[in-house]
Amino acid sequence: MIKDLQSLIGAENVRSDSVALSAYSHDATPLFNGLPEVIVTPQSTSDVVKIVKYAAQTKTPIIPRGAGSNLCAATVPLKGGIVLSLTSMNKVLEVNKAEMLAVVQPGVTNLELDQLVEKENLRFVPDPGSRNVSTIGGNVATSAGGLRGLKYGTTKNYILGLEAVLGTGEVVRTGGRLVKDVAGYDVTRLLVGSEGTLAVFTEITVALVPRPTDSKYGVAYFDDLAAAAACVDSIISSGVLPSTLEFLDNTCLVAVEEFANLGLDIKAGALLLFGDDGEGDVVAQTVEKMAEIAKKASGIRGVTLAQDVAAAEALLYARRCSLPALARLGTLSILEDIAVPRPAMAAVVKRIEAIGEKHHLRIGTFGHAGDGNLHPTIVINKDDAEEVVKAEKALKEIFALAIEFNGTITGEHGVGSAKLPFLEKKVGKANMDLQRSIKSVFDPANILNPNRLGS
Repeated sequence: MIKDLQSLIGAENVRSDSVALSAYSHDATPLFNGLPEVIVTPQSTSDVVKIVKYAAQTKTPIIPRGAGSNLCAATVPLKGGIVLSLTSMNKVLEVNKAEMLAVVQPGVTNLELDQLVEKENLRFVPDPGSRNVSTIGGNVATSAGGLRGLKYGTTKNYILGLEAVLGTGEVVRTGGRLVKDVAGYDVTRLLVGSEGTLAVFTEITVALVPRPTDSKYGVAYFDDLAAAAACVDSIISSGVLPSTLEFLDNTCLVAVEEFANLGLDIKAGALLLFGDDGEGDVVAQTVEKMAEIAKKASGIRGVTLAQDVAAAEALLYARRCSLPALARLGTLSILEDIAVPRPAMAAVVKRIEAIGEKHHLRIGTFGHAGDGNLHPTIVINKDDAEEVVKAEKALKEIFALAIEFNGTITGEHGVGSAKLPFLEKKVGKANMDLQRSIKSVFDPANILNPNRLGS
Protein backbone atom coordinates (compact mmCIF):
# COMPACT_ATOMS: atom_id res chain seq x y z
CA MET A 1 0.00 0.00 0.00
CA ILE A 2 2.76 2.42 0.92
CA LYS A 3 4.58 1.86 -2.38
CA ASP A 4 1.33 2.25 -4.31
CA LEU A 5 0.53 5.55 -2.58
CA GLN A 6 4.06 6.83 -3.12
CA SER A 7 3.74 6.17 -6.81
CA LEU A 8 0.38 7.96 -6.88
CA ILE A 9 1.23 11.22 -5.09
CA GLY A 10 5.00 11.15 -4.48
CA ALA A 11 7.09 9.60 -1.71
CA GLU A 12 7.49 12.98 0.01
CA ASN A 13 3.73 13.00 0.71
CA VAL A 14 3.58 9.54 2.31
CA ARG A 15 4.75 8.66 5.83
CA SER A 16 4.70 5.37 7.69
CA ASP A 17 7.40 5.84 10.33
CA SER A 18 6.49 5.06 13.91
CA VAL A 19 6.66 8.71 15.02
CA ALA A 20 4.11 9.82 12.43
CA LEU A 21 1.81 6.85 13.02
CA SER A 22 1.83 7.53 16.76
CA ALA A 23 1.16 11.25 16.29
CA TYR A 24 -1.89 10.52 14.15
CA SER A 25 -3.23 7.70 16.33
CA HIS A 26 -5.33 10.13 18.37
CA ASP A 27 -6.88 13.57 18.24
CA ALA A 28 -7.71 15.98 21.09
CA THR A 29 -10.26 13.55 22.56
CA PRO A 30 -9.06 11.66 25.64
CA LEU A 31 -9.24 7.84 25.93
CA PHE A 32 -9.50 7.09 22.18
CA ASN A 33 -6.62 5.67 20.12
CA GLY A 34 -6.16 3.75 16.89
CA LEU A 35 -2.97 3.18 14.91
CA PRO A 36 -3.12 4.05 11.19
CA GLU A 37 -1.10 2.19 8.57
CA VAL A 38 0.02 5.28 6.66
CA ILE A 39 -0.26 9.09 6.64
CA VAL A 40 -0.74 10.86 3.32
CA THR A 41 -0.67 14.63 2.73
CA PRO A 42 -2.32 15.48 -0.61
CA GLN A 43 -1.35 18.76 -2.25
CA SER A 44 -4.33 19.10 -4.59
CA THR A 45 -7.81 17.87 -5.40
CA SER A 46 -6.35 15.50 -7.99
CA ASP A 47 -4.17 13.94 -5.28
CA VAL A 48 -7.26 13.38 -3.12
CA VAL A 49 -9.07 11.78 -6.05
CA LYS A 50 -6.19 9.34 -6.64
CA ILE A 51 -6.03 8.37 -2.98
CA VAL A 52 -9.78 7.88 -2.61
CA LYS A 53 -10.05 5.81 -5.79
CA TYR A 54 -7.18 3.62 -4.61
CA ALA A 55 -8.80 3.18 -1.21
CA ALA A 56 -12.14 2.28 -2.79
CA GLN A 57 -10.51 -0.35 -4.99
CA THR A 58 -8.59 -1.89 -2.08
CA LYS A 59 -11.38 -1.40 0.53
CA THR A 60 -8.97 0.57 2.73
CA PRO A 61 -10.41 2.97 5.36
CA ILE A 62 -9.66 6.67 4.92
CA ILE A 63 -9.85 9.14 7.80
CA PRO A 64 -9.88 12.77 6.57
CA ARG A 65 -8.20 15.01 9.13
CA GLY A 66 -7.37 18.65 9.74
CA ALA A 67 -5.58 19.79 12.89
CA GLY A 68 -7.12 17.02 15.00
CA SER A 69 -8.42 19.51 17.57
CA ASN A 70 -11.90 17.98 17.69
CA LEU A 71 -13.26 16.66 20.99
CA CYS A 72 -15.38 13.72 19.86
CA ALA A 73 -12.74 11.34 18.46
CA ALA A 74 -13.90 12.10 14.92
CA THR A 75 -10.43 11.64 13.40
CA VAL A 76 -9.13 8.64 15.34
CA PRO A 77 -8.30 5.76 12.92
CA LEU A 78 -10.09 3.08 14.92
CA LYS A 79 -9.95 0.69 11.94
CA GLY A 80 -6.41 1.54 10.86
CA GLY A 81 -6.05 2.45 7.21
CA ILE A 82 -5.05 5.81 5.70
CA VAL A 83 -5.07 9.09 7.57
CA LEU A 84 -5.64 11.79 4.94
CA SER A 85 -4.04 14.90 6.41
CA LEU A 86 -5.32 17.96 4.58
CA THR A 87 -3.24 20.57 6.38
CA SER A 88 -0.94 21.05 3.36
CA MET A 89 -3.89 22.23 1.27
CA ASN A 90 -3.83 25.58 3.05
CA LYS A 91 -4.26 28.32 0.48
CA VAL A 92 -6.74 31.19 0.62
CA LEU A 93 -7.76 31.22 -3.02
CA GLU A 94 -9.90 34.35 -2.99
CA VAL A 95 -11.27 37.07 -0.72
CA ASN A 96 -14.04 39.06 -2.40
CA LYS A 97 -15.17 42.11 -0.46
CA ALA A 98 -17.93 43.02 -2.93
CA GLU A 99 -19.54 39.58 -2.62
CA MET A 100 -18.50 39.23 1.04
CA LEU A 101 -17.08 35.74 0.60
CA ALA A 102 -13.84 33.84 0.59
CA VAL A 103 -12.75 30.66 -1.17
CA VAL A 104 -10.28 28.54 0.77
CA GLN A 105 -8.69 25.13 0.83
CA PRO A 106 -9.55 22.96 3.84
CA GLY A 107 -6.20 23.36 5.64
CA VAL A 108 -6.57 27.12 6.21
CA THR A 109 -6.98 27.80 9.93
CA ASN A 110 -9.97 29.59 11.37
CA LEU A 111 -7.88 32.37 12.91
CA GLU A 112 -5.76 32.81 9.76
CA LEU A 113 -8.83 33.44 7.63
CA ASP A 114 -10.40 35.82 10.14
CA GLN A 115 -7.21 37.85 10.46
CA LEU A 116 -6.82 38.00 6.68
CA VAL A 117 -10.34 39.28 6.00
CA GLU A 118 -10.02 41.80 8.83
CA LYS A 119 -7.92 43.83 6.39
CA GLU A 120 -11.11 44.24 4.34
CA ASN A 121 -13.11 45.13 7.47
CA LEU A 122 -14.85 41.75 7.25
CA ARG A 123 -15.20 38.84 9.67
CA PHE A 124 -15.36 35.07 9.43
CA VAL A 125 -17.87 34.50 12.20
CA PRO A 126 -17.39 30.90 13.50
CA ASP A 127 -15.12 30.93 16.56
CA PRO A 128 -14.57 27.48 18.08
CA GLY A 129 -12.40 27.34 21.19
CA SER A 130 -9.51 25.92 19.15
CA ARG A 131 -9.76 28.64 16.48
CA ASN A 132 -6.01 29.32 16.65
CA VAL A 133 -5.25 25.89 15.19
CA SER A 134 -8.51 24.38 13.93
CA THR A 135 -8.87 24.24 10.16
CA ILE A 136 -11.81 25.41 8.08
CA GLY A 137 -12.18 21.87 6.73
CA GLY A 138 -12.49 20.57 10.27
CA ASN A 139 -14.90 23.37 11.17
CA VAL A 140 -17.11 22.33 8.27
CA ALA A 141 -16.83 18.62 9.05
CA THR A 142 -18.15 19.14 12.58
CA SER A 143 -20.18 22.32 11.97
CA ALA A 144 -18.18 23.87 14.78
CA GLY A 145 -19.83 26.34 17.14
CA GLY A 146 -18.33 28.81 19.59
CA LEU A 147 -19.09 31.80 21.77
CA ARG A 148 -20.90 33.74 19.01
CA GLY A 149 -23.40 31.01 18.21
CA LEU A 150 -26.43 32.60 19.92
CA LYS A 151 -26.47 35.77 17.84
CA TYR A 152 -24.65 34.72 14.68
CA GLY A 153 -25.14 30.95 14.33
CA THR A 154 -22.52 28.27 13.76
CA THR A 155 -20.35 27.12 10.85
CA LYS A 156 -23.30 25.71 8.90
CA ASN A 157 -24.72 29.23 8.53
CA TYR A 158 -21.59 30.46 6.72
CA ILE A 159 -20.88 27.77 4.12
CA LEU A 160 -22.04 28.77 0.64
CA GLY A 161 -20.49 25.99 -1.39
CA LEU A 162 -18.14 23.02 -1.39
CA GLU A 163 -15.90 21.10 -3.72
CA ALA A 164 -15.78 17.56 -2.39
CA VAL A 165 -14.54 14.11 -3.36
CA LEU A 166 -17.06 11.31 -2.81
CA GLY A 167 -16.14 7.81 -1.69
CA THR A 168 -16.06 6.77 -5.34
CA GLY A 169 -13.40 9.36 -6.21
CA GLU A 170 -15.93 11.48 -8.08
CA VAL A 171 -15.62 15.26 -7.60
CA VAL A 172 -18.82 17.20 -6.92
CA ARG A 173 -19.52 20.87 -6.43
CA THR A 174 -22.40 21.92 -4.22
CA GLY A 175 -23.84 25.38 -3.70
CA GLY A 176 -21.67 28.22 -4.97
CA ARG A 177 -21.35 31.96 -4.46
CA LEU A 178 -25.02 32.78 -4.00
CA VAL A 179 -26.93 33.60 -0.85
CA LYS A 180 -30.13 32.31 -2.47
CA ASP A 181 -30.06 29.02 -4.38
CA VAL A 182 -32.76 26.35 -4.04
CA ALA A 183 -31.98 24.33 -7.16
CA GLY A 184 -32.29 20.72 -6.01
CA TYR A 185 -31.55 19.22 -2.62
CA ASP A 186 -29.35 21.20 -0.23
CA VAL A 187 -26.37 18.85 -0.48
CA THR A 188 -24.06 21.50 0.97
CA ARG A 189 -25.97 21.50 4.25
CA LEU A 190 -25.97 17.70 4.27
CA LEU A 191 -22.19 17.59 3.94
CA VAL A 192 -21.62 20.19 6.65
CA GLY A 193 -21.32 18.27 9.91
CA SER A 194 -20.89 14.88 8.21
CA GLU A 195 -17.54 14.33 9.99
CA GLY A 196 -15.69 12.90 6.99
CA THR A 197 -18.19 10.08 6.45
CA LEU A 198 -19.66 11.26 3.13
CA ALA A 199 -16.92 13.15 1.27
CA VAL A 200 -13.52 14.83 1.53
CA PHE A 201 -13.67 18.62 1.29
CA THR A 202 -11.09 20.13 -1.08
CA GLU A 203 -12.41 23.67 -1.56
CA ILE A 204 -14.78 25.71 0.60
CA THR A 205 -16.68 28.91 -0.20
CA VAL A 206 -17.56 30.79 2.98
CA ALA A 207 -19.75 33.79 3.67
CA LEU A 208 -18.23 36.79 5.43
CA VAL A 209 -19.96 39.60 7.33
CA PRO A 210 -19.04 43.23 8.09
CA ARG A 211 -16.73 43.49 11.06
CA PRO A 212 -18.41 45.15 14.06
CA THR A 213 -16.93 48.48 15.07
CA ASP A 214 -17.41 48.11 18.82
CA SER A 215 -17.88 45.50 21.52
CA LYS A 216 -18.64 45.70 25.22
CA TYR A 217 -18.85 43.09 27.98
CA GLY A 218 -19.95 42.67 31.56
CA VAL A 219 -20.13 39.97 34.20
CA ALA A 220 -22.82 39.12 36.75
CA TYR A 221 -22.38 36.90 39.80
CA PHE A 222 -25.23 34.82 41.21
CA ASP A 223 -25.86 32.71 44.30
CA ASP A 224 -26.43 29.67 42.11
CA LEU A 225 -26.86 28.58 38.51
CA ALA A 226 -30.66 28.51 38.80
CA ALA A 227 -30.63 32.26 39.41
CA ALA A 228 -28.24 32.80 36.50
CA ALA A 229 -30.46 30.70 34.21
CA ALA A 230 -33.53 32.70 35.22
CA CYS A 231 -31.63 35.89 34.36
CA VAL A 232 -30.74 34.48 30.94
CA ASP A 233 -34.43 33.85 30.26
CA SER A 234 -35.22 37.42 31.30
CA ILE A 235 -32.54 38.80 28.96
CA ILE A 236 -33.71 36.81 25.95
CA SER A 237 -37.41 37.46 26.58
CA SER A 238 -36.69 41.22 26.79
CA GLY A 239 -35.86 41.19 23.08
CA VAL A 240 -32.08 41.33 23.47
CA LEU A 241 -30.02 38.94 21.35
CA PRO A 242 -26.45 39.36 22.64
CA SER A 243 -23.34 38.14 20.88
CA THR A 244 -22.05 36.59 24.11
CA LEU A 245 -23.96 34.97 26.96
CA GLU A 246 -21.74 32.45 28.75
CA PHE A 247 -21.68 30.87 32.20
CA LEU A 248 -19.28 29.19 34.60
CA ASP A 249 -20.35 27.15 37.61
CA ASN A 250 -18.54 27.56 40.93
CA THR A 251 -16.09 24.73 40.23
CA CYS A 252 -14.98 26.44 37.01
CA LEU A 253 -15.06 29.89 38.59
CA VAL A 254 -12.67 28.90 41.37
CA ALA A 255 -10.37 27.05 38.94
CA VAL A 256 -10.21 30.04 36.58
CA GLU A 257 -9.43 32.47 39.40
CA GLU A 258 -6.66 30.25 40.76
CA PHE A 259 -5.30 29.91 37.23
CA ALA A 260 -5.55 33.51 35.99
CA ASN A 261 -5.93 35.76 39.08
CA LEU A 262 -8.58 37.96 37.46
CA GLY A 263 -10.22 39.09 40.71
CA LEU A 264 -13.38 37.00 40.22
CA ASP A 265 -15.87 36.43 43.02
CA ILE A 266 -15.07 32.81 43.92
CA LYS A 267 -17.87 32.67 46.49
CA ALA A 268 -20.49 33.04 43.77
CA GLY A 269 -22.40 29.94 42.73
CA ALA A 270 -22.29 31.00 39.07
CA LEU A 271 -20.81 33.63 36.78
CA LEU A 272 -22.66 34.99 33.76
CA LEU A 273 -20.57 36.70 31.07
CA PHE A 274 -22.63 38.91 28.76
CA GLY A 275 -21.69 41.13 25.86
CA ASP A 276 -22.57 42.44 22.44
CA ASP A 277 -20.91 43.86 19.35
CA GLY A 278 -21.95 46.19 16.55
CA GLU A 279 -22.27 49.98 16.40
CA GLY A 280 -21.06 51.88 19.48
CA ASP A 281 -24.24 53.46 20.83
CA VAL A 282 -26.37 50.40 20.14
CA VAL A 283 -23.85 48.09 21.82
CA ALA A 284 -23.61 50.32 24.88
CA GLN A 285 -27.41 50.41 25.21
CA THR A 286 -27.74 46.64 24.80
CA VAL A 287 -25.08 45.83 27.38
CA GLU A 288 -26.46 48.39 29.82
CA LYS A 289 -29.92 46.86 29.43
CA MET A 290 -28.55 43.40 30.20
CA ALA A 291 -26.74 44.80 33.24
CA GLU A 292 -29.94 46.38 34.55
CA ILE A 293 -31.86 43.12 34.08
CA ALA A 294 -29.14 41.27 35.99
CA LYS A 295 -29.14 43.82 38.83
CA LYS A 296 -32.85 43.22 39.38
CA ALA A 297 -32.59 39.44 39.15
CA SER A 298 -33.20 37.15 42.08
CA GLY A 299 -30.01 35.75 43.63
CA ILE A 300 -27.74 38.45 42.16
CA ARG A 301 -24.48 39.12 44.01
CA GLY A 302 -23.04 41.84 41.80
CA VAL A 303 -22.65 43.19 38.28
CA THR A 304 -19.49 44.66 36.73
CA LEU A 305 -19.10 46.25 33.30
CA ALA A 306 -15.74 46.26 31.54
CA GLN A 307 -14.60 49.86 31.21
CA ASP A 308 -12.00 49.34 28.49
CA VAL A 309 -10.70 46.84 25.95
CA ALA A 310 -8.21 45.31 28.39
CA ALA A 311 -10.93 44.65 30.96
CA ALA A 312 -13.19 43.17 28.28
CA GLU A 313 -10.40 40.87 27.10
CA ALA A 314 -9.87 39.74 30.69
CA LEU A 315 -13.54 38.77 30.98
CA LEU A 316 -13.46 36.86 27.71
CA TYR A 317 -10.28 35.17 28.84
CA ALA A 318 -12.07 34.00 31.98
CA ARG A 319 -14.44 32.02 29.78
CA ARG A 320 -11.92 30.86 27.19
CA CYS A 321 -9.45 29.57 29.78
CA SER A 322 -12.02 27.40 31.57
CA LEU A 323 -10.63 24.18 30.14
CA PRO A 324 -6.93 24.82 30.84
CA ALA A 325 -7.87 26.04 34.32
CA LEU A 326 -9.77 22.84 35.06
CA ALA A 327 -7.03 20.74 33.44
CA ARG A 328 -4.60 21.85 36.18
CA LEU A 329 -6.72 19.98 38.74
CA GLY A 330 -5.82 16.53 37.40
CA THR A 331 -3.73 14.71 34.82
CA LEU A 332 -6.66 14.15 32.44
CA SER A 333 -9.61 16.40 31.65
CA ILE A 334 -12.54 15.14 29.58
CA LEU A 335 -14.47 18.04 28.05
CA GLU A 336 -17.92 17.01 26.89
CA ASP A 337 -20.73 18.71 25.05
CA ILE A 338 -24.49 18.41 25.44
CA ALA A 339 -27.32 20.85 24.80
CA VAL A 340 -30.73 21.13 26.43
CA PRO A 341 -33.65 23.55 26.15
CA ARG A 342 -32.59 26.74 27.92
CA PRO A 343 -35.26 26.56 30.67
CA ALA A 344 -33.90 23.12 31.66
CA MET A 345 -30.29 24.25 31.93
CA ALA A 346 -30.16 24.82 35.70
CA ALA A 347 -31.89 21.53 36.49
CA VAL A 348 -29.53 19.63 34.19
CA VAL A 349 -26.43 21.20 35.76
CA LYS A 350 -27.71 20.19 39.21
CA ARG A 351 -28.16 16.64 37.96
CA ILE A 352 -24.62 16.70 36.55
CA GLU A 353 -23.34 17.79 39.95
CA ALA A 354 -25.24 14.87 41.51
CA ILE A 355 -23.67 12.47 39.00
CA GLY A 356 -20.24 13.76 40.03
CA GLU A 357 -21.03 13.23 43.72
CA LYS A 358 -22.39 9.76 43.03
CA HIS A 359 -19.16 8.65 41.34
CA HIS A 360 -16.85 10.75 43.55
CA LEU A 361 -15.67 12.77 40.56
CA ARG A 362 -14.87 16.45 40.13
CA ILE A 363 -17.05 17.85 37.35
CA GLY A 364 -17.01 21.51 36.38
CA THR A 365 -19.63 22.79 33.94
CA PHE A 366 -19.39 25.86 31.74
CA GLY A 367 -20.94 26.72 28.43
CA HIS A 368 -23.14 28.83 26.22
CA ALA A 369 -26.00 29.93 28.47
CA GLY A 370 -27.93 31.61 25.68
CA ASP A 371 -28.49 28.39 23.73
CA GLY A 372 -28.39 25.77 26.49
CA ASN A 373 -25.11 24.28 25.29
CA LEU A 374 -23.31 22.79 28.31
CA HIS A 375 -19.72 21.59 28.63
CA PRO A 376 -19.44 19.28 31.64
CA THR A 377 -15.73 18.62 32.20
CA ILE A 378 -14.51 15.68 34.27
CA VAL A 379 -11.04 15.96 35.82
CA ILE A 380 -9.35 12.71 36.84
CA ASN A 381 -6.00 10.99 37.28
CA LYS A 382 -5.34 9.22 33.96
CA ASP A 383 -3.24 6.55 35.70
CA ASP A 384 -6.07 5.62 38.05
CA ALA A 385 -7.95 2.87 36.21
CA GLU A 386 -10.83 3.00 38.68
CA GLU A 387 -11.31 6.73 38.12
CA VAL A 388 -11.30 6.22 34.35
CA VAL A 389 -14.08 3.63 34.65
CA LYS A 390 -16.06 5.98 36.91
CA ALA A 391 -15.66 8.80 34.39
CA GLU A 392 -16.92 6.60 31.55
CA LYS A 393 -19.98 5.63 33.61
CA ALA A 394 -20.63 9.27 34.49
CA LEU A 395 -20.44 10.32 30.83
CA LYS A 396 -23.02 7.70 29.85
CA GLU A 397 -25.35 9.09 32.49
CA ILE A 398 -24.76 12.65 31.28
CA PHE A 399 -25.59 11.73 27.67
CA ALA A 400 -28.73 9.92 28.82
CA LEU A 401 -29.61 12.99 30.90
CA ALA A 402 -29.49 15.23 27.82
CA ILE A 403 -31.92 12.94 25.99
CA GLU A 404 -34.19 12.78 29.05
CA PHE A 405 -34.56 16.58 28.96
CA ASN A 406 -35.33 16.62 25.20
CA GLY A 407 -31.82 17.82 24.45
CA THR A 408 -29.02 16.43 22.33
CA ILE A 409 -25.87 14.39 22.95
CA THR A 410 -23.81 17.04 21.15
CA GLY A 411 -24.46 20.69 20.48
CA GLU A 412 -21.26 21.51 18.60
CA HIS A 413 -18.43 19.00 19.07
CA GLY A 414 -19.90 16.23 16.91
CA VAL A 415 -20.69 12.55 17.39
CA GLY A 416 -17.41 10.95 16.29
CA SER A 417 -16.67 7.79 18.23
CA ALA A 418 -17.28 9.15 21.71
CA LYS A 419 -21.06 9.42 21.36
CA LEU A 420 -21.85 6.90 18.66
CA PRO A 421 -23.49 4.43 21.09
CA PHE A 422 -26.05 7.13 21.96
CA LEU A 423 -26.83 8.32 18.44
CA GLU A 424 -29.75 5.98 17.76
CA LYS A 425 -31.27 6.80 21.13
CA LYS A 426 -31.18 10.45 20.11
CA VAL A 427 -32.41 10.29 16.50
CA GLY A 428 -34.42 7.03 16.39
CA LYS A 429 -34.13 3.86 14.32
CA ALA A 430 -35.84 5.23 11.21
CA ASN A 431 -33.46 8.18 11.13
CA MET A 432 -30.47 5.86 11.60
CA ASP A 433 -31.63 3.70 8.70
CA LEU A 434 -31.94 6.83 6.57
CA GLN A 435 -28.41 7.91 7.48
CA ARG A 436 -27.04 4.49 6.52
CA SER A 437 -28.81 4.74 3.17
CA ILE A 438 -27.38 8.21 2.53
CA LYS A 439 -23.92 6.98 3.49
CA SER A 440 -24.13 4.10 1.00
CA VAL A 441 -24.92 6.50 -1.87
CA PHE A 442 -22.03 8.87 -1.15
CA ASP A 443 -19.58 6.14 -0.13
CA PRO A 444 -20.67 2.73 -1.48
CA ALA A 445 -17.43 0.97 -0.42
CA ASN A 446 -17.77 2.38 3.13
CA ILE A 447 -14.18 3.62 3.22
CA LEU A 448 -14.68 7.20 4.45
CA ASN A 449 -14.37 7.28 8.23
CA PRO A 450 -16.17 3.94 8.49
CA ASN A 451 -18.22 2.85 11.50
CA ARG A 452 -19.25 6.44 12.32
CA LEU A 453 -22.65 8.09 12.29
CA GLY A 454 -24.55 4.88 11.66
CA SER A 455 -22.40 3.75 8.71
